[in-house]
Amino acid sequence: MSDPRSSFSERFGYRAPDAEITVREDAPEEVRAGVVMLGYATGMGPGSMRDAVCEVLLKRPDPNNWSPGNIENEVHRLIDSAPWWKIYDIAERLYVEVGKGDFTGTQQNDYERRLNHLFCERGVGWQMENGVIAVRGSEAFALATREAVDTMRDAGTPTAANEIHEALTDISRRPTADVTGAIQHAMAALECVAREIDGSSDTLGRIIGRLTLPPPLDGALHKLWGFASEQGRHIQEGREPRFEEAELVVTAASAVSVYLLRRQQRPQG
Repeated sequence: MSDPRSSFSERFGYRAPDAEITVREDAPEEVRAGVVMLGYATGMGPGSMRDAVCEVLLKRPDPNNWSPGNIENEVHRLIDSAPWWKIYDIAERLYVEVGKGDFTGTQQNDYERRLNHLFCERGVGWQMENGVIAVRGSEAFALATREAVDTMRDAGTPTAANEIHEALTDISRRPTADVTGAIQHAMAALECVAREIDGSSDTLGRIIGRLTLPPPLDGALHKLWGFASEQGRHIQEGREPRFEEAELVVTAASAVSVYLLRRQQRPQG
């Protein structure tokens, strides 16, 4: 049975399709407003909102503002003038605040769910996961990285799983993603998996030929290894990788790792 407190669109499953991701290093006006409005919607008052925002921004609350209306206006001014990455810091802080004194245990989930809907509708390349803002990539990126971590842990390769976790951490850094680090960690995860399967300590470049991958997957993996080696280790010799290129490498490395581990676990017949 649907929650009677939910909105019409939520009860009947109506929502706009996810917009193409166009916002990475920015916090547009509608995102700034939405972060605060959702905090108010989950029960925060103007005073507690101002305290949370000021603490994140390390700003002293205006002692001349004491009425709720003036405090709300002060919060809006602070939000409008804050650097874009601080908006996402504030969103994380508000997640903590809305959970204080919530005896229903629902407010944080509601805040996170509605905030993520806003991000999807506005093409924002971030999402909140258990109160933490992380990068939101393509559907393939989300599926591949999520399956990779679970599959690696189940297969007894925690080092590889940790490398994927580090790749996701690097690509989620604010205000500037560590795209080089993300590429390095993603390929390190794939190398860990390949070594486990090959039973050697060789580099991935040497192991690829022994993995008996069907063509042209073997050739594609060689090219991926070459690209990652060049872009991840020799930035001074060329341009820095773009975010989209790092996302592609992390997605591909995760997907190939899952394929290799599942193939190894499949009964031979």
